[in-house]
Amino acid sequence: MTPSPRHTESSGSLLWIKDPDGIHTSAPDGADASRGLVVDTEAGVITEVVGAGQEPTRYDVSLAAGGSVLLPGLVNTHHHFYQTLTRAWAPVADAELFPWLVGLYPVWARLTPQALESAVTVAVAELLLSGCTTAADHHYLFPDGLEEAVDIEVDVVRRLGSRALLTRGSMSLGEKDGGLPPQSTVQDHDTILEDSRRVVDRYHERGEDAQIRIGLAPCSPFSVTRELMRDSALLAEELDVRLHTHLAETIDEEDFCRERFGLRTVDYLESVGWLSDRTWLGHGIHLDNGEVARLGAAGTGVAHCPTSNMRLGSGTCRVLDLEEAGAPVGLGVDGSASNDGSNMIEEVRAAMNLQRLARGPANVPVRRAIDWGTRGSAAVLGWDSIGVLRPGAQADFALYRRDELRFAGSHDPVASLVLCGAHQADRVMVGGTWVVEDGAVVGLDLERVLATQREEAARLIG
Repeated sequence: MTPSPRHTESSGSLLWIKDPDGIHTSAPDGADASRGLVVDTEAGVITEVVGAGQEPTRYDVSLAAGGSVLLPGLVNTHHHFYQTLTRAWAPVADAELFPWLVGLYPVWARLTPQALESAVTVAVAELLLSGCTTAADHHYLFPDGLEEAVDIEVDVVRRLGSRALLTRGSMSLGEKDGGLPPQSTVQDHDTILEDSRRVVDRYHERGEDAQIRIGLAPCSPFSVTRELMRDSALLAEELDVRLHTHLAETIDEEDFCRERFGLRTVDYLESVGWLSDRTWLGHGIHLDNGEVARLGAAGTGVAHCPTSNMRLGSGTCRVLDLEEAGAPVGLGVDGSASNDGSNMIEEVRAAMNLQRLARGPANVPVRRAIDWGTRGSAAVLGWDSIGVLRPGAQADFALYRRDELRFAGSHDPVASLVLCGAHQADRVMVGGTWVVEDGAVVGLDLERVLATQREEAARLIG
């Protein structure tokens, strides 16, 4: 095994990531960057891309990247960090979405601050190791004692050095009122809106170099009231933050909307003021041609979650149709109880294969799939300076080695990451700082993390 890339000099803030075996910038201009890029590690931005036969205008330090493939940091548009505690739970291992939720709601209702901190640590670390530098988390469970769940997530993300768009989710429609979740997992309307305002005021950062952004995210049509959907949209507009929810994931959800509201899912979305470019949707599978066109016209984004959709048998998102209609589309790993992992480079491969099954390989080239997980996902989150490698973009990227057995005999370096099934990055940078080195999260005591997660997972199941 060849050694990991190393610095050739030791001082200065301009770092040249030099001569990778392959690079995919995801930048729409397609500028040649075959000799790598220069990063201002102090400012946390990319200053230059270096084409074939060129030298950087200026650099202080270099990192020999031969043997590695360079990608923009992957961007995860839909996750539920807390679910890393309930992976591969036998009672719901073979269930579809509604019975899966009904089986897990009572377990999740026992979440504690300690359990959530462990779950988030595992999720963010796993994402970083896969080359994911930004993640959107949808946390909608606030049982008694877990009122500061978003605060816990912020602390973990900051400690591990990732970026995140953390959504203050909610559930307000319990079983006694015709919803799916048990009463112990729902909150009242005013409590939800008050805390939504609190976490935005306290944590939302507005610059392109933000580490933490906050969005509002009522969970789904079958777990929140119509009034909460409407008032969350009004509050998001007032506070200028993004909106997120699950929509059109299953036929059961479609049936619920017809029976309760007399509307299909996209009609319902429009009726509560959500059909806009402020919104992105988890899944967006069961859409007719007219609904695809309406989402595209509104600029409403969709988080495609291929592994979860296959695992639960939910269906296949019409990714190409949505993109052609004008809707931004990105990728999400979804919850780690329906995936059951938090690995974004594996999600790129799953998306490519699932969409090829629907539309054929010629319509889904490898690099298009990578774009879904990078600049496509960034567009879904409304975050312009991530997911690409170009001057002025954030210095968020991953280096993948190809000296594992799975790559033996491979040729195209970039394509091999997806086609041969890369699963872990060797180095990951976020905002000019290395957060993964030599395949390990910097500063993380992995043995301790694993021991804590085992204890908390066992306690949660009871």
